[in-house]
Amino acid sequence: HVQLVESGGGSVQAGGSARLTCVGSGYINRRYSRGWFRQTPGKRREGVAALDDDGTTTYADSVKGRFTISQDNTKKMVYLQMNNLSPEDTAIYYCAASTRAAVWGLSSTDFDYWGQGTQVTVS
Repeated sequence: HVQLVESGGGSVQAGGSARLTCVGSGYINRRYSRGWFRQTPGKRREGVAALDDDGTTTYADSVKGRFTISQDNTKKMVYLQMNNLSPEDTAIYYCAASTRAAVWGLSSTDFDYWGQGTQVTVS
């Protein structure tokens, strides 16, 4: 059973940067895709970035050029580097993993495992 734990959230000034980390455990010997989503009260969960097993990345238009998703060599840790943050980026950010090697997009229904979320507040 895959478990995901996010960290790195907090309060950031507009224009600043933050890096979120997701530590995964329970992976079996197969290929996975990873993703980051975010949600604000009253809104649907929004896909931010995805990383397929072959390294292909997908970003929401709202974060292109500002956010970068990456992983370490073990593929157990996934990062979201966020630069030039704005108040509109304020949300709870969730790490996700998919048993699909490629998700080709940012649909939450393609992901099978979720972290508990970490709050990012930009002011």
